[in-house]
Amino acid sequence: MRSTQDRVPLLSWLPPSPRQMRACIGVAFVLLAASLATIPFASLQLPETRAFIPIVDTALILGDLITASLLFAQFSVQRSRALLALASGYLFTGLIMIPHLLTFPGVFSATGLLGAGFNTTIWLYYFWHFGLPLAVIGYALWKDPDDPGMAPARASRAALIGAVGIALLVLVLTVFTTAGHAWLPSMMSDTVQWSAERLRIVAIVIFALLGTAMTLVWRRRRSVLDLWLLVSMWAWLIELVMVTFTSTRYSLLWFSGRLYGLLAGIYVLLMLLWESNRLYAQLALAAVKERHEREGRFATMEALSAAIDHEIRQPLGAVVANANAGRRWLTRTPPELTEAKQSFEAISADGHRAAEVIRSIRAIFSRREQSESPIVVDELVRETLLLVADELRGAHIALELDLSPGLAVVGDPGQLKQVLLNLFRNAADAMQTETGREALLRVSCSQHETRGVRIAVTDNGPGIPLDIAERIFDPFFTTKKKGMGMGLAICRSIVEEHGGQLEVAPALPHGSEFRIVLRGVM
Repeated sequence: MRSTQDRVPLLSWLPPSPRQMRACIGVAFVLLAASLATIPFASLQLPETRAFIPIVDTALILGDLITASLLFAQFSVQRSRALLALASGYLFTGLIMIPHLLTFPGVFSATGLLGAGFNTTIWLYYFWHFGLPLAVIGYALWKDPDDPGMAPARASRAALIGAVGIALLVLVLTVFTTAGHAWLPSMMSDTVQWSAERLRIVAIVIFALLGTAMTLVWRRRRSVLDLWLLVSMWAWLIELVMVTFTSTRYSLLWFSGRLYGLLAGIYVLLMLLWESNRLYAQLALAAVKERHEREGRFATMEALSAAIDHEIRQPLGAVVANANAGRRWLTRTPPELTEAKQSFEAISADGHRAAEVIRSIRAIFSRREQSESPIVVDELVRETLLLVADELRGAHIALELDLSPGLAVVGDPGQLKQVLLNLFRNAADAMQTETGREALLRVSCSQHETRGVRIAVTDNGPGIPLDIAERIFDPFFTTKKKGMGMGLAICRSIVEEHGGQLEVAPALPHGSEFRIVLRGVM
């Protein structure tokens, strides 16, 4: 049996919501109450309104044909015999109303067109009410959740044969009720009055069909379509009761019954249009969401490439520099093997550092589980400072440490080292533009509240303007001429992945202070 998730979201399978159930029950009660309200006026005869039948029949023709086209469209997707039967039923009701309108006495001629007699229109009315209940019975019997559906070619052929067969059936019934109307049992005494006794005999058969159709749909109800089919059949049942208990056209019951027939015809149509629009809206929103996700993936790929370029450039530059230095030490006479060995060790360290950068960036963008472990903060800071010690000395930047020993956090040491490395280098770059005072980088760590640890990286450079203080963490936003704007964005992402915060604030009297707050080891 196919699961709900595997099915195409069509109305013949979508289960009704509680709200839809309440709406259907409410409509059914309103129809019943309105019909009961007309009982005291059952014998009231109203003026003949010639325009009433053209209006109602035209609305029924258009409504049923549109309903049939929507159901055929759903059949083309699901290709089930049940939907084909129901679509054919609505096609029949839409087509048979055309000769009903043309032959109705007093609309286009005194006795109706097509050579109609007194009994033509009423028998077309009966055939109309036989057709849809039979189609609904077929729909209910053939509806099977395990039905895989017809093959596409067979489904197209079946739809064509069904449509042509229904059209031929309507043509045959039209000829039978016009040219052969004398062979039919007489139901009308004139263009207005009919025999109530004979009408009730036919009505009993229609009542039985409607009752059977409603019972089968109720027992096999699974979808929104089933629910509104029940309401439609209920309206038809009330219409037939009203017509049965009157014996003349243009009475209050007759007008009311025809209006109920109109309502029965449009309920399923309105449901199909409403639910189809709702599903279309959901599909459109899903398409927009998918496009945004696709654009997000492209942005992530761009961010990943920018991050790799940003973070890997330094260790690769150091590898090249150390390789050149090692080559020079070896080409001397005699070769300086000790210095060459130190260069090769530096190359190895930088290579491991580049690999750690790539691993850290991949972990950020893949959202995989981090390899968390306890980290002693002062040791992490000192190890990271060793990586930039030569750069700081070359830039004549003084270093001041205020580290509290024994503080520890939980996290990925490689990623947190990458964050500190980025902050140290940004501070060094910021102080390169200041020539009026000695450059000073201050790094401190301290207890934050009860279980947290705060790491502060402070420079005495020009500082960050308040209006862009928060924007510097946005991807691709940078204040450097050759910057790519990814370093701080990645740093904040790493810190937040560790359950912490990264903020920036002005440092007094000069510069900026970046504060990292991480959860401590309990």
